[in-house]
Amino acid sequence: MQWANIVRDMIPITELRGIGGAVAEKLARLGIRHIEDLLFHLPLRYQDRTRVHPIASLAPGREALVEGAIEQTRVAYTRRRMMLVTIRDGTGVLTLRFFHFSTKQQNSLRRGTRLRCFGEVRRGRSQLEMIHPEYQFAGHHNPLPASYTPIYPTTEGLQQYSLRKFTGEALAWLARPGNELEELLPGDVFSACGEEEAISLRDAIRYIHRPPPDADIESLEAGEHPAQKRLAFEEMLSHSISMKRMRADTKRQLARSLDNEGRLLAQLERRLAFTLTAAQRRVIEEIRADVHKPSPMMRLVQGDVGSGKTLVGVAAMLEAVEAGCQAAMMAPTEILAEQHHRNLVEWFGPFEISVGLILGRQKTRERNNALRQARLGETSIVVGTHTLFQEKIEFARLALIVVDEQHRFGVHQRLALKQKGEDGERQPHQLIMTATPIPRSLAMTMYADLDYSVIDEMPPGRLPVKTFVLADNRRDKLIERVRRTCAGGGRTYWVCPLIEKSETLYYETAEATFERLRRAMPEIEVQLIHGRMNAEEKEDALAGFKRGDVQLLVATTVIEVGVDIPDANLMVVENAERFGLAQLHQLRGRVGRGGGQAACALLYHPPLSQTARRRLNVMRKTGDGFKIAHE
Repeated sequence: MQWANIVRDMIPITELRGIGGAVAEKLARLGIRHIEDLLFHLPLRYQDRTRVHPIASLAPGREALVEGAIEQTRVAYTRRRMMLVTIRDGTGVLTLRFFHFSTKQQNSLRRGTRLRCFGEVRRGRSQLEMIHPEYQFAGHHNPLPASYTPIYPTTEGLQQYSLRKFTGEALAWLARPGNELEELLPGDVFSACGEEEAISLRDAIRYIHRPPPDADIESLEAGEHPAQKRLAFEEMLSHSISMKRMRADTKRQLARSLDNEGRLLAQLERRLAFTLTAAQRRVIEEIRADVHKPSPMMRLVQGDVGSGKTLVGVAAMLEAVEAGCQAAMMAPTEILAEQHHRNLVEWFGPFEISVGLILGRQKTRERNNALRQARLGETSIVVGTHTLFQEKIEFARLALIVVDEQHRFGVHQRLALKQKGEDGERQPHQLIMTATPIPRSLAMTMYADLDYSVIDEMPPGRLPVKTFVLADNRRDKLIERVRRTCAGGGRTYWVCPLIEKSETLYYETAEATFERLRRAMPEIEVQLIHGRMNAEEKEDALAGFKRGDVQLLVATTVIEVGVDIPDANLMVVENAERFGLAQLHQLRGRVGRGGGQAACALLYHPPLSQTARRRLNVMRKTGDGFKIAHE
């Protein structure tokens, strides 16, 4: 939600003292263009500078404000030049270490001068120390702050000091008579609120930006303080109302009625080598009931990894084709779009249904031909990535849009594609599909403008993937398991978080892992795939893996969604502690798709944080995406 939309008057940020054009440009990168935007730019965390801590009470790893007199200032030369300042407060001694300093700064830090310093306490060689602390000369003219110090999300060239100064100006503006934020909560709702939500909007904003010294800072940083709940309550209410209004507006719009007998779907079912599950049939009937109406369908289909969502989307597209219209299917990656295109061509070939493919990296002649066929209606179904909503692309009779893995697309992208199907007053039907686990309560809140279907049944015979968690110092044993799997005719994914080495992130990289595994298993054909490769290279790598020419595919998360290699039965994830639950669940879903027992190894680099340990335990204990979502 854009908070600025809920205020009466939009006051430009340049009305505040100290904000000119250059600063306004930097603030705009944070979405701050008005004073009201700044008021709702809330802190990430807080620092306690309201009290001075005795040096003897300091503990490593904690931030603290200390005050003491300088005993000594000296410049030391070890591996690099540094300035060391020793201060004492009567309870102990602390070293301040500076790697960047000037002669003027050194001369100002004379023996006997009192300093007030704030920074993170670290364990030094002989005593505790702070590295490059913030400091000021102590005295009666600089009293302690009257509130906790906020730390804001920021951008390059915009310091925390400046943001605190600007939010202080905005709070002063808010305190002046006549400057108010509009209360969205009606009086009767506000009076019925509990004590936590009954704080006024102005008071909640002031408290969150400048918590008093007695504030419960832990609840604030956890997002559980009454002032934050007050804002959350109003935001969720506003979001829910806007979604319901959008839903009501949609129901009043017109769409092509795709009423037909379901002949093409029946023919496709007879050609399939498997039987649709009861859950798939139920969701397909819900979709058919929607698209047969003269108002646009807006339906979200959620199904666990491997539950058969793609076939449900195919059934919906057949409704459009049988009614003499076009359907478009938008996928988040070119790999997934190409895979959908191959499957649709194979399924629809006997029906003489033309399926087009539009990608960003196509050759000019191939792309122009696909654009022409879509514009003239020669292709009944068009598959593509986000390129489908670009201005150059036109459709003849677009009546249905299927968005796969909708969480990868923004709302504006979905709306841009919808505009391609507008025909006078008629809107296209929309089917939104996701395998990313969404608890029902969250889905009903965040997607209140959509009807909601769940494919809550897996195809028969599909076994749960066995998941085990192990430290990366046992990688050699895992390599032996990979060797046995590949030698036995199986195929393995080995996923890494980065393509190449980073100066700041100590993760296993795809390139280094690729070279290591090639050397460790020269008898196994190993291939590398990542997002910087062009479409043809990625397609060749996946094709070789699918044929069995390649037994081990080292990859980044480019293979996270939708990639369907039925014979892949072992997944290894490096630095699994760095991935979220939904992403781990998606990656695990790439194996075991062809029947038989599959396994997933989650490698981690110790020590694990408490959160990472919980996350990996969830993955080890359950393969149910809905249970994972609730966790």
